[in-house]
Amino acid sequence: MYYRDEGRRIKLRIERKSSGPTDLNIRYSFKVAVYAEFRRDWVEALRFYEDAYHMLREVIPGVSTRMSAIQRLVEIKTVAEQLHFKISTLLLHGGKIMEAVMWFRQHNASYRKLKGSPEAIFLHWEWMSRQFLVFAELLDTSSAAIQSISHLTAGTADRPLTEWEFQPAHYYQLAAHYLKEKRSSLDFAVSMSEGVIDYSAESVAPSSYMGQFARLIEQGDAFVMQPLTDEEYMRYAISEGKRFQDSFEIIALLKKSCESYNNLKVRRMASFCGFQMAREYYAADDFNNAKLLFDDIASLYRQEGWVTLLWEVLGYLREGSRKHSKVKEFIEYSFEMAALPISADTGIQSFRFEESGPAGPATLQQRETIHKEVFGLVSEKLGLTSTENGDDVKVSGTNPLHLEIDLVSPLRLVLLASVAFHEQIIKPGSSTLVTLSLLSQLPLNFEIDQLEVQFNQSHCNFVIMDAKKPHVASSTDGQAGHRRETAPSLRLSTNKWLRLTYDIKSDQSGKLECISIIAKMGPHFTICCRAESPASMDDLPLWKFEDRVVTYPTKDPALAFFGQRAIQVEEPDPEVDLTLGASGPAFIGESFIVPVTVTSKGHEVNSGELKINLVDVRGGGLFSPRDAELSTDSHHVELLGISGSEGEDESQLDTDEIKKIQKSFGLVSVPNLKSGDSWSCKLEIKWYRPKPVMLYVSLGYSPVNNGSNTQKVNVHKSLQIEGKNAITISHRLMLPFRRYPLLLSRTKPVPDSDQSVSMPLNETSVLIVSATNCSEVPLQLLSLSIERDNDDTERSCSLHGGEDLLNPALLVPGEKFKKVYTVTPEMNSSKLILGNVCLRWRRNSGTREQAGSAAPVITNHRLPDVNLESSPLVVSLECPPYAILGDPFTYFVKIQNQTELLQEAKIFLADAPSFVISGSHSDTVYILPKSEHIISYKLVPLSSGEQQLPRFTLTAVRYSTGFQPSIAASTVFVFPSQPHFKMVAVGDDRKESVVAE
Repeated sequence: MYYRDEGRRIKLRIERKSSGPTDLNIRYSFKVAVYAEFRRDWVEALRFYEDAYHMLREVIPGVSTRMSAIQRLVEIKTVAEQLHFKISTLLLHGGKIMEAVMWFRQHNASYRKLKGSPEAIFLHWEWMSRQFLVFAELLDTSSAAIQSISHLTAGTADRPLTEWEFQPAHYYQLAAHYLKEKRSSLDFAVSMSEGVIDYSAESVAPSSYMGQFARLIEQGDAFVMQPLTDEEYMRYAISEGKRFQDSFEIIALLKKSCESYNNLKVRRMASFCGFQMAREYYAADDFNNAKLLFDDIASLYRQEGWVTLLWEVLGYLREGSRKHSKVKEFIEYSFEMAALPISADTGIQSFRFEESGPAGPATLQQRETIHKEVFGLVSEKLGLTSTENGDDVKVSGTNPLHLEIDLVSPLRLVLLASVAFHEQIIKPGSSTLVTLSLLSQLPLNFEIDQLEVQFNQSHCNFVIMDAKKPHVASSTDGQAGHRRETAPSLRLSTNKWLRLTYDIKSDQSGKLECISIIAKMGPHFTICCRAESPASMDDLPLWKFEDRVVTYPTKDPALAFFGQRAIQVEEPDPEVDLTLGASGPAFIGESFIVPVTVTSKGHEVNSGELKINLVDVRGGGLFSPRDAELSTDSHHVELLGISGSEGEDESQLDTDEIKKIQKSFGLVSVPNLKSGDSWSCKLEIKWYRPKPVMLYVSLGYSPVNNGSNTQKVNVHKSLQIEGKNAITISHRLMLPFRRYPLLLSRTKPVPDSDQSVSMPLNETSVLIVSATNCSEVPLQLLSLSIERDNDDTERSCSLHGGEDLLNPALLVPGEKFKKVYTVTPEMNSSKLILGNVCLRWRRNSGTREQAGSAAPVITNHRLPDVNLESSPLVVSLECPPYAILGDPFTYFVKIQNQTELLQEAKIFLADAPSFVISGSHSDTVYILPKSEHIISYKLVPLSSGEQQLPRFTLTAVRYSTGFQPSIAASTVFVFPSQPHFKMVAVGDDRKESVVAE
């Protein structure tokens, strides 16, 4: 309420005194706007601030007529600055960023040319710098500046707003620019005022009015403010300006601008500000910070190809290195500047500054001057004079210099090395040609004293001397043992390849690659160039688009496009035989032996090593992660061991001989062999799964026993071995012959139930175990037995089989061996555990001695668990073992009820064409609990041979199910007449029945 009333009161004064002094109206308008801000009436505050600003413009024309024109203009600008700050703040606070930018443009245009008197112009530039700095900070901190500015394209018709005018980086950059203008103007003003000393500057203080200054004078006990003349004020302003170092503030402004441009991903503008910042550091003798910025900017200019700008940056780096006696950096920057693509008509000055930097203008003449200077330094004719301490630093024996030029170095312009072998593959000991090509973009010709070519095989290194400089060849220290070659001339011309071709020979197999070429120029200066292949050599980026003659590193176009700096030296032909022997296929579970024989045919075997690798043929690997969780034998194939030539295993050999054996890898040393000697060992491999495996055996040896690291010769052999199952085990569970218990699970299977085999609870069943030879070689069966599981404390059934094999049984390929067991359940349980079939066998090697030495193989087969089931009815069929044509015989059917219930059964006997039947064909019978009912039929055979008995069918009414015997059980052989038999002995324990005529 108070501020509203005060604002109304002052507005009435403005209306009553509209024709009054302008200064007073400006103060009234400013006061009303401040009261409106207190009331948060932003619209009224903005209107009165703008009124005050416009009225202030009316005061400017009368400034020049006043006696204190300089101070009057400073006061007006100070008030305008305050009003502009208020207006800009209100506009940005209201989100009107476009209006704020337009207002700043008008403010800048109104006061940019209002410089005042020439001696006080530094005050104008300082004021201009402050305007841009304040507005940049307002944009930086205002939330309105964060919103998208892509749609802000307004402005005047002649000058639309640009995108940069909405970025704080733009204003920070211009603030630094005007501050540099202020510094240069202040330096001029200081130079003009030298000798004039103002001892009363400390008594000057700001007046109570904005923008005014006065001198404090003590009169008695009080202080009086005495106005200043313009001359006194200028002395005060100059003395105040000398107190501050503008370089630090300029660097801070440029750093903010650079960071803002980097955040906007505008690298070029950021590099522009970075360059200005680096120049400020350079001028302040802070070369370390300047160098960091210059190097970063130079990297961008190299990428962009801005040669003239790069020249200027390198000029500062070069001069800074000279000042601080950094000889290596000075030579690197000098070489790069001398090799820049600047021709005779490229004398273009930098468009950013009036001066071209310490390196001078970018001209061909200046390049040649730098070239001569740097070569005078490396040839030790000149020294590098430091401006820091005045010392003369030279390249000498105590201060040698070595430069490295890699594939990304900017010094590739100075010296580019290309190496191309004329062949791709050579034999060891045979020679081939290699072409060395050197290219330089330096403006003047220069000579190389010596070239050293370095390879990955050091014995191939050689040195190239200039034939025209015998004194250099005699005075050089050289590398001992290196081959020396001469060249007609080692003089390099601008953009012209120097091609040198020489023979080279290598006795060491493998890759022969040229690594680098070291050029020696002067007694103590060398340049090491990374060798490049012509096929993969990149262009020189800065010279790529220049108008120059493009030549190739070799005269042969094929080498120029496809030449390589590396060549493959083949291994020498071995004179040692490596033999792998294998007897047939490998079987699962068997320790398969592979003999390996090493025979010397000419070479001696020294420091020999035998490497064994097992690789899956199909590429699936020898390891099964799924099986690893279930068994320790997770590897399908495993290398068990390596035994020596006399049969001893690896545990009996010296520790130096067996080096390493893993699941699929082995490494064993081979003893020294003379020519004609041989050595053998045996590999023991075991298969756990059927899998084809490739066995790789490699022998590496040295043919010379001189103790040095000579080239090894390698012999490789491979053998594919198929891992197969040698024997398959099957089983069959049968009921007693012509006895059929009624098992309800067989007649009425329950869906989704366990479909395992069922047996009657109180019956003896027959188990037939079969072993089939599924390999291509004969096998010897040693034993076949059924063993219970280790965790079974008590066997749930009794198994009775035939006698064990007294001698090994020979099983030819495809033959089947069977053994019959009777199974009788001994426990009243629902499940019967039969156990595991254990079959011991071995490969038939032909002789008894060899067979006895082979270790037996154990193959296990898990028998499934059997469900035990109580049968309510049991049907038995009884008839003679054979019949005689025309003689009647009795055919009995016995039905046994094993329950406590009366069982009703329907029986049916079908007719048979080979028999005459007497008896009931269809009937219903009742069987008492725990009793047996017998039905008899009389049959007369009508045909001889194997005949089918009449099929009997029984249906249990209570269980609604029926069953009938199998066809095999309903068959009988009919003889035409009475047969006669006799017994013939065939051994001690065996008898054989022979049919008599």
